[in-house]
Amino acid sequence: MQPSKKTRILRRVAQTLLILVFAASCILAGALVRYFLTIHPLKASPVPPPSITAEPTFTPAPTATPSPTPEPTPTPAPTAIPVELGETPDAGQEYIDKIVFLGDSTTYWLTGYGLLPITQVWTDSIGTLSLFNWAVDPIAYHDPATPSVSESLLIPDCVARRKPEYLVITLGINGIALLNEEQFKDYYVNLIKAVQQASPDTKIICQSVYPVDDSQVPRGISNAGVNAANDWIYAIAAETGVRYLNSHDLLMNETGGLRAEYDNGDGMGIHLNTAGLNVVLQNIRTHAYQ
Repeated sequence: MQPSKKTRILRRVAQTLLILVFAASCILAGALVRYFLTIHPLKASPVPPPSITAEPTFTPAPTATPSPTPEPTPTPAPTAIPVELGETPDAGQEYIDKIVFLGDSTTYWLTGYGLLPITQVWTDSIGTLSLFNWAVDPIAYHDPATPSVSESLLIPDCVARRKPEYLVITLGINGIALLNEEQFKDYYVNLIKAVQQASPDTKIICQSVYPVDDSQVPRGISNAGVNAANDWIYAIAAETGVRYLNSHDLLMNETGGLRAEYDNGDGMGIHLNTAGLNVVLQNIRTHAYQ
């Protein structure tokens, strides 16, 4: 059954009222919200600014200051040992007692005049050892333990037996007339090497040939030859690492010959007397091996 017209009108009125009530409620709710916001505005929670990670400060690594390269300490050059023995304080008789003297007739008179014992003087049996015969002419050897006994030994054997602390060689006067420079040096160098091989610790001193009296010396020997021989002996000492002793100049007169007061007067003009030999021994003492 269809609702009546009146009923329909009432329904429409009710629907309209509901709509109006809803609309009024919405308007009222909006007004209340606006009022509330006006009185109590919303405060937004502060948002912290984003953390900015600071760029790392670049600290450059410290540059190592290079240490200055130290100047190399120069190695001092070894002091060259002079060939010629220089003057020293007097080493005394104790120094002389440690020396063996090897030589020709100019050396023989050290024992011939009793200045040194026969055990310290090496020459051949007749006291005239020549440079060019050193390898074959035996020495009349007297051992300190049995000085009265003479043995015939070659120079290397004498050196090996005795092993002297010092050996003074005075040779050459008999070679001046017979040997040229090359031959003289060859004989002398070989002699030194033989001594060094027989006794490496022996300290060798090559003494100069003494000046001569040109008016008396045998043919072929002269002061010009003596001077040349001494130059050769100096060069030999430098070559072989031994020492050279100049006794020549102490015995020389103003013309370069042997001083008359040092000549032993045998008429040969080459042999020293005791005064001359004492000059030589004193020179050895005051030019000791260093």
